[in-house]
Amino acid sequence: MRVRTFILFGAVVVGVAGTQLFALSRQAAGGQPGKPSTSAQAGKRVYISADIEGISGVTGDDQTSAAGSEYPRGRRLMTEDVNAAIRGALDGGATDILVNDSHGSMRNILPEELNRAARLISHSFKRNGMMEGLDETFDAVILVGYHAKADSPVGLFAHTGSSSVIRDVQINGRSVGEGGMNTLLAAWYGVPVVMVTGDDVAVAQVREVATEARGVVVKRAINLRAAELRPLAEAREDIQRTARDAVAGAKKFAPRRTGPYRWTVRFRTFLIPEVAEAIPCVERTAPDTLSFSAESMPAGYQLFRVLYRYINPN
Repeated sequence: MRVRTFILFGAVVVGVAGTQLFALSRQAAGGQPGKPSTSAQAGKRVYISADIEGISGVTGDDQTSAAGSEYPRGRRLMTEDVNAAIRGALDGGATDILVNDSHGSMRNILPEELNRAARLISHSFKRNGMMEGLDETFDAVILVGYHAKADSPVGLFAHTGSSSVIRDVQINGRSVGEGGMNTLLAAWYGVPVVMVTGDDVAVAQVREVATEARGVVVKRAINLRAAELRPLAEAREDIQRTARDAVAGAKKFAPRRTGPYRWTVRFRTFLIPEVAEAIPCVERTAPDTLSFSAESMPAGYQLFRVLYRYINPN
């Protein structure tokens, strides 16, 4: 049987501060990087979704976009965290790995430096955004480099979708960030999110939805901008070790298709809701808020992406 795993960049350890938090992350991972787990099953397929804000060593805006002077460094840091996850997935029994670049332009990962065992989805023009290419044939999802959701009081680069557009997203009454949405989408296909990396706030938030996921905290958020960074070599060893164990222990479940899915999206502008209420299935429930229902999680996910990314009031 072939097994697929989706790797998303974020973190999965809950709120412990400073060195205690980092120690918890190491303790949870266990084992040594590079040593295959005895429980690994042959033929696994892994899916990796990679964001940049929760990557090891990334702390500034100038590292996250092409306009920044430190962007070349940010790209390398991102690629190196992804490679650590790929190595771990291979150690855990993966034989096919698909990486989806999931930040901004979605052309951040350096293809020439990406581990040759993985294939890469690049560019932002895709209906399923951060989860493009995921389906029921995968066996596990890994989130790498994820960040806290919009309006979190603490958490590096906290936002959902776009920091200038979205204030909050709720699905069936539950506020979720990108990691939460992506976990629900994976669950629609019966694929577990088995690991997330990022700062301590991001890890805790994702684990509220992906309750069985392992987490790697690569930095501790002091506020929305400052962070205490783990040594890069240590963080990547932890990513590799945890990915190995997460992939080796991945267990699929029956698809969780509990529609309809009620989405409520609160914007930072009144202009997008004003335009979008012309869409027949979309209701403007407040001056800054849109709501809609979708029978499937993929359909709701795709409409949400259209609403926040492709309606430009300017």
